[in-house]
Amino acid sequence: MKKKTSTLSRYRDCQVFRSMRVCGPACRVAPAQNEFPLAGALRRILLPALSVLLLAACATNAALEQSRRDFAAGDRVGALLRLEQAVKKDPEDLELRSYYVRQRDQVVTEKLSVAEKTHGAGKLDEAASLYRDVQKIDPENARARLGLEDVERARRRAERLGQARAALAAGDTSTAGRIARGVYAEAPGDRVARELVLELDERAERTSKPRAESLQGAMARPVTLEFRDSPLRVVFEALSRASGLNFVFDKDVRADSRVTLFVRENSVDEVLRLLSATQGIERKLLNANTVLIYPVTTAKQREHVELVTRSFYLANAEAKAAQTLIKQLVKSRDVFIDEKLNLLVMKDTPEAVRMAERLVATLDVPEPEVMLELEVLEVSRNKLLDLGIDFPDQIGYGLLTPDVPSTVGFVNGVPVPGTTQLGGKLLDGNIDLRHNRKDLVPFIANPGAVLRLRSEDGDSRMLANPRIRVRNRDKAKVHIGDKLPVFTTTSTANVGVSASVSYLDVGLKLEVEPSIYRDDEVGIKLSLEVSSIVKEVPGPSSSLAYQVGSRSASTSLRLRNGETQVLAGLINDEERSSAQRLPGLGNLPVVGRLFSAQRDSNNKSEIALLITPRIVRNVLPPVALLAEMPAGTESNIGAEPLRIGPTAPRSLGLVGDSRAAAAPAVPAALPRPVPEERPAAVEAPEAKEEQEAPEVVLIVPESARRGEPLNVVMRVTGAAGATSAEVTIAYDANRLDMDGATTPGSVQLPVTLSDGKAEVPLRLRSKPDASGAATLVATGMKLRRETGEETVPLSAGGAVRIVE
Repeated sequence: MKKKTSTLSRYRDCQVFRSMRVCGPACRVAPAQNEFPLAGALRRILLPALSVLLLAACATNAALEQSRRDFAAGDRVGALLRLEQAVKKDPEDLELRSYYVRQRDQVVTEKLSVAEKTHGAGKLDEAASLYRDVQKIDPENARARLGLEDVERARRRAERLGQARAALAAGDTSTAGRIARGVYAEAPGDRVARELVLELDERAERTSKPRAESLQGAMARPVTLEFRDSPLRVVFEALSRASGLNFVFDKDVRADSRVTLFVRENSVDEVLRLLSATQGIERKLLNANTVLIYPVTTAKQREHVELVTRSFYLANAEAKAAQTLIKQLVKSRDVFIDEKLNLLVMKDTPEAVRMAERLVATLDVPEPEVMLELEVLEVSRNKLLDLGIDFPDQIGYGLLTPDVPSTVGFVNGVPVPGTTQLGGKLLDGNIDLRHNRKDLVPFIANPGAVLRLRSEDGDSRMLANPRIRVRNRDKAKVHIGDKLPVFTTTSTANVGVSASVSYLDVGLKLEVEPSIYRDDEVGIKLSLEVSSIVKEVPGPSSSLAYQVGSRSASTSLRLRNGETQVLAGLINDEERSSAQRLPGLGNLPVVGRLFSAQRDSNNKSEIALLITPRIVRNVLPPVALLAEMPAGTESNIGAEPLRIGPTAPRSLGLVGDSRAAAAPAVPAALPRPVPEERPAAVEAPEAKEEQEAPEVVLIVPESARRGEPLNVVMRVTGAAGATSAEVTIAYDANRLDMDGATTPGSVQLPVTLSDGKAEVPLRLRSKPDASGAATLVATGMKLRRETGEETVPLSAGGAVRIVE
């Protein structure tokens, strides 16, 4: 009995059970006389089953109520985990499971939204933590997995950008640019990478250094060379000795082509570029100190010029437009596009690819957008006064059909017709006046008179306030009103009649086309039309048409960002007055109003349009946009401009393969050594004058006969503080003999200096069987001072042409 009491108490506590007891004790009714005998047994069977169902419902509702309270408390993740445990305990409860799925999706969506915003703000650790929280709730969530992968990629990009920043701080702009452009190519939306690339481009444009000043190593070493009508091979030998570079020649290079070259204190890279531009050769860097020289021919370029591929995932521009741009300006033939992915892939030389990157950057920019705030106001006022008596405007005389009998009385509630004719319908056809005169009667239309009493006064105000976001030079349309159906019937022989329906736009129609300019102004082409139904016009075969009244205006204007312009003046003021009078009587003063009907109407409406453009996004300048972009030459697209560093007057000259000797022989000077960086000593202002560097000049004749001596003079200057020197001379042992040489091809000459200067004649003789150009180069000098010895590397000399 106690157990039963506990069950009943649970029933009383259950909300569902309480909700079902709507009547209370008053609903208890004594059983009827004709109640079935089995009713009591059925109650005893069904009552326990109903109790079990009610208890189950109460238990489920309790779990749902507890979960709702947990979510309302604020700890949504904890509430969701507890709800998940409740679902696991009762997996058959579909209501509880459905509630769990809805809450889980809502929590996951909220956390993913916060994680993506945090990721966009650059807070990578916090974003990763939020993504992991989502994975705890939904381990298979794809957005969370992709978000974590994006965070890891962003961390790697941040690390690489840090390396680029460090390289930029150290002055290595080449490494910084390579890293930054790689990151920007991987993630065009990375704000830090975009700003770094822009900074590098601005710095490069601002400094505008010649190429040699940004080089390092052997290519940046300054050299001084003076050759007159010398073979190309001799020039490269001198460059090799001066710079320490190894030059490998293609078999098709004309090594015997003549070069006249005078350079002083220019880098090896600049000399090579000058030779490439004038001698029809090109170079390829094999390693840090080895350069391949090959002729500039189509076959050799295909053999030696390396190609690269580059993929452009376009965010704003269309792939077809980018393909056309690259084909026209870069002249690339190997270009592939995928319109579904909006992807462009090209294969070309590194220089052409770099140029294509800049061109694509100028094209792939977001389109400008503007928000147009429109306000259309229509105010109308309508007045109508219809007052007076409508008299019949026709009196006829004819034969009527007697179909309107009179009623003279009622019998038992039934009307009894009389013999008086009250009216009828006018007979059609002709009347025989000889026999029917007595049947002709005068008549008027029924009713004979109508008193019209009507007065209307209405005000209406229509306001439309749409806000439209439009891209640059796109059309936007707004229609506020109705679409009226218009039926059209078509009759076809032997087929029948068919009907079609078309719709007529009535109301407010607005079309705008904005053009956004770089100075934050917006040009707008505007078309406004307001239409309304004037009346319905019935057509044939029960068709219906409409008479539509419209007012329209079209204009073009240019507004500043945020400027409001009011377009008004579309006014419709219509006054109408009409009267129906009895002739003569209706024209009498005062009394004539009793014999007339007056109708006066006044309709007035005005339309005003307010438009305000607000630029959402203007034309964003691309990252790599410069005022002028080097494009190379017609035969070498994207190549860097041919520039050299600053040179002294009359210190540079270059002539191609020429046999004409127009000037006397010029001595060849060796390159000055690059001094090591040392702390600057504190000196007086007058002691800061630059000291002349040691230099050796070989004065070589232009030509010499076979077997005859050569008059060569070695001049040493700039060796201040040195008492003596030893100069190493390298010469062509196959064509020349030199006195005092212990080793063929090389000799070390002692020199006595006076005030750091000396002039020493050299005794050389051409061999009897020699021909061609013989080279003579000073490769080094050892200076002896009281403080010690100093070795100065040299690379200066010349060539003498041996003739018969």
